[in-house]
Amino acid sequence: MKYSDIKYSDMINGNGIRVSLFVSGCDHNCTGCFNTVAWNSNYGNDFTEETQKNIFNYIHKYEGTIKGISLLGGDPTYHSNVEPLIKFLEDFKKEFPQKDVWIWSGYTWEEIKENTQRMKLISLCNVLIDGKFDEELKDLTQKWRGSTNQRVIDVNKSLKCGKIINYSA
Repeated sequence: MKYSDIKYSDMINGNGIRVSLFVSGCDHNCTGCFNTVAWNSNYGNDFTEETQKNIFNYIHKYEGTIKGISLLGGDPTYHSNVEPLIKFLEDFKKEFPQKDVWIWSGYTWEEIKENTQRMKLISLCNVLIDGKFDEELKDLTQKWRGSTNQRVIDVNKSLKCGKIINYSA
Protein backbone atom coordinates (compact mmCIF):
# COMPACT_ATOMS: atom_id res chain seq x y z
CA MET A 1 0.00 0.00 0.00
CA LYS A 2 1.15 3.52 -0.74
CA TYR A 3 0.26 6.72 1.08
CA SER A 4 0.36 10.29 -0.13
CA ASP A 5 0.56 12.08 3.22
CA ILE A 6 0.41 11.80 6.99
CA LYS A 7 -0.88 14.81 8.90
CA TYR A 8 0.08 14.77 12.55
CA SER A 9 -2.08 16.90 14.85
CA ASP A 10 -4.89 17.29 12.28
CA MET A 11 -8.00 19.06 13.61
CA ILE A 12 -10.10 19.06 10.43
CA ASN A 13 -10.59 15.40 9.53
CA GLY A 14 -12.64 14.10 12.44
CA ASN A 15 -13.52 15.04 15.97
CA GLY A 16 -10.61 16.27 18.09
CA ILE A 17 -6.89 16.27 17.34
CA ARG A 18 -5.98 13.28 15.18
CA VAL A 19 -3.35 11.65 13.03
CA SER A 20 -4.63 11.52 9.45
CA LEU A 21 -3.29 8.98 6.99
CA PHE A 22 -3.98 9.72 3.31
CA VAL A 23 -3.65 6.48 1.35
CA SER A 24 -3.17 6.28 -2.42
CA GLY A 25 -5.58 4.62 -4.81
CA CYS A 26 -9.10 5.58 -5.83
CA ASP A 27 -11.26 4.71 -8.81
CA HIS A 28 -14.18 7.07 -8.16
CA ASN A 29 -12.59 10.03 -10.03
CA CYS A 30 -14.93 12.58 -8.45
CA THR A 31 -15.03 15.92 -10.26
CA GLY A 32 -13.65 18.58 -7.94
CA CYS A 33 -11.75 16.12 -5.71
CA PHE A 34 -9.27 17.92 -3.45
CA ASN A 35 -6.68 15.13 -3.71
CA THR A 36 -6.56 13.91 -7.32
CA VAL A 37 -2.88 13.05 -7.04
CA ALA A 38 -3.85 10.23 -4.66
CA TRP A 39 -6.09 8.53 -7.24
CA ASN A 40 -3.00 6.73 -8.53
CA SER A 41 -2.35 3.71 -6.30
CA ASN A 42 1.39 3.97 -7.07
CA TYR A 43 1.67 7.58 -5.88
CA GLY A 44 3.59 8.45 -2.73
CA ASN A 45 5.52 6.40 -0.22
CA ASP A 46 5.34 2.75 0.73
CA PHE A 47 3.42 2.14 3.94
CA THR A 48 5.91 0.04 5.91
CA GLU A 49 6.30 -1.30 9.43
CA GLU A 50 8.52 1.73 10.05
CA THR A 51 5.70 4.05 8.94
CA GLN A 52 3.30 2.34 11.33
CA LYS A 53 5.88 2.49 14.12
CA ASN A 54 6.34 6.24 13.54
CA ILE A 55 2.57 6.83 13.75
CA PHE A 56 2.27 4.75 16.93
CA ASN A 57 5.28 6.48 18.53
CA TYR A 58 3.78 9.88 17.80
CA ILE A 59 0.45 8.89 19.34
CA HIS A 60 2.22 7.50 22.42
CA LYS A 61 4.21 10.73 22.75
CA TYR A 62 1.01 12.81 22.68
CA GLU A 63 -1.29 10.20 24.22
CA GLY A 64 -3.39 12.74 26.12
CA THR A 65 -3.84 14.99 23.11
CA ILE A 66 -4.48 12.67 20.16
CA LYS A 67 -8.10 11.43 20.06
CA GLY A 68 -7.64 8.94 17.25
CA ILE A 69 -6.70 8.26 13.67
CA SER A 70 -8.40 9.23 10.40
CA LEU A 71 -8.07 7.29 7.16
CA LEU A 72 -8.57 9.25 3.94
CA GLY A 73 -7.23 9.20 0.45
CA GLY A 74 -7.59 8.44 -2.36
CA ASP A 75 -9.98 5.91 -0.87
CA PRO A 76 -9.06 3.66 2.05
CA THR A 77 -11.64 1.15 0.75
CA TYR A 78 -9.93 0.95 -2.66
CA HIS A 79 -9.31 -2.75 -3.30
CA SER A 80 -5.52 -2.76 -2.75
CA ASN A 81 -5.80 -0.76 0.50
CA VAL A 82 -8.32 -2.92 2.34
CA GLU A 83 -6.12 -5.80 3.55
CA PRO A 84 -3.16 -3.63 4.66
CA LEU A 85 -5.53 -1.28 6.50
CA ILE A 86 -7.30 -4.17 8.24
CA LYS A 87 -3.93 -5.31 9.62
CA PHE A 88 -2.98 -1.74 10.53
CA LEU A 89 -6.26 -1.16 12.38
CA GLU A 90 -6.07 -4.49 14.20
CA ASP A 91 -2.63 -3.45 15.47
CA PHE A 92 -3.89 0.07 16.21
CA LYS A 93 -6.84 -1.23 18.26
CA LYS A 94 -4.51 -3.47 20.30
CA GLU A 95 -2.08 -0.62 20.94
CA PHE A 96 -4.69 2.12 21.49
CA PRO A 97 -8.03 0.56 22.49
CA GLN A 98 -9.30 3.89 23.79
CA LYS A 99 -8.66 5.80 20.54
CA ASP A 100 -11.23 6.06 17.77
CA VAL A 101 -10.95 5.55 14.01
CA TRP A 102 -12.61 7.64 11.31
CA ILE A 103 -12.66 6.56 7.67
CA TRP A 104 -13.77 8.20 4.41
CA SER A 105 -14.98 6.12 1.46
CA GLY A 106 -16.40 6.92 -1.94
CA TYR A 107 -18.58 3.85 -1.54
CA THR A 108 -21.88 4.13 0.30
CA TRP A 109 -22.69 2.11 3.42
CA GLU A 110 -24.96 -0.04 1.28
CA GLU A 111 -22.19 -0.76 -1.26
CA ILE A 112 -19.67 -1.50 1.48
CA LYS A 113 -22.03 -4.01 3.10
CA GLU A 114 -22.02 -6.01 -0.16
CA ASN A 115 -18.25 -6.59 0.09
CA THR A 116 -17.05 -8.80 2.97
CA GLN A 117 -13.53 -7.38 3.16
CA ARG A 118 -14.62 -3.76 2.96
CA MET A 119 -17.16 -4.45 5.70
CA LYS A 120 -14.44 -6.05 7.83
CA LEU A 121 -12.38 -2.87 7.45
CA ILE A 122 -15.32 -0.59 8.26
CA SER A 123 -16.24 -2.67 11.32
CA LEU A 124 -12.83 -1.74 12.79
CA CYS A 125 -13.79 1.94 12.56
CA ASN A 126 -16.00 4.16 14.70
CA VAL A 127 -17.15 6.69 12.11
CA LEU A 128 -17.62 6.35 8.35
CA ILE A 129 -18.09 9.26 5.98
CA ASP A 130 -19.59 7.53 2.96
CA GLY A 131 -20.32 8.38 -0.64
CA LYS A 132 -18.56 10.06 -3.51
CA PHE A 133 -17.84 13.76 -3.38
CA ASP A 134 -20.44 15.45 -5.60
CA GLU A 135 -19.31 18.88 -6.78
CA GLU A 136 -22.91 19.91 -7.52
CA LEU A 137 -23.75 19.25 -3.84
CA LYS A 138 -20.56 20.85 -2.49
CA ASP A 139 -21.17 22.58 0.82
CA LEU A 140 -18.14 23.63 2.84
CA THR A 141 -20.31 24.41 5.86
CA GLN A 142 -20.84 20.67 6.39
CA LYS A 143 -18.69 19.16 9.14
CA TRP A 144 -16.23 16.48 8.02
CA ARG A 145 -17.62 16.12 4.49
CA GLY A 146 -17.44 18.03 1.26
CA SER A 147 -20.90 17.48 -0.21
CA THR A 148 -24.37 17.06 1.26
CA ASN A 149 -24.90 13.57 -0.19
CA GLN A 150 -22.15 12.21 2.06
CA ARG A 151 -23.21 10.83 5.42
CA VAL A 152 -21.37 10.80 8.75
CA ILE A 153 -22.25 7.37 10.14
CA ASP A 154 -21.78 5.95 13.62
CA VAL A 155 -20.47 2.51 12.64
CA ASN A 156 -20.92 0.74 15.98
CA LYS A 157 -24.49 1.94 16.51
CA SER A 158 -25.41 1.21 12.89
CA LEU A 159 -24.10 -2.35 13.11
CA LYS A 160 -25.89 -2.90 16.41
CA CYS A 161 -29.24 -1.49 15.19
CA GLY A 162 -29.09 -2.90 11.67
CA LYS A 163 -29.74 0.51 10.12
CA ILE A 164 -27.76 3.68 9.50
CA ILE A 165 -27.35 5.84 12.59
CA ASN A 166 -25.83 9.27 12.04
CA TYR A 167 -22.85 10.21 14.17
CA SER A 168 -23.32 13.04 16.63
CA ALA A 169 -20.38 14.63 18.41
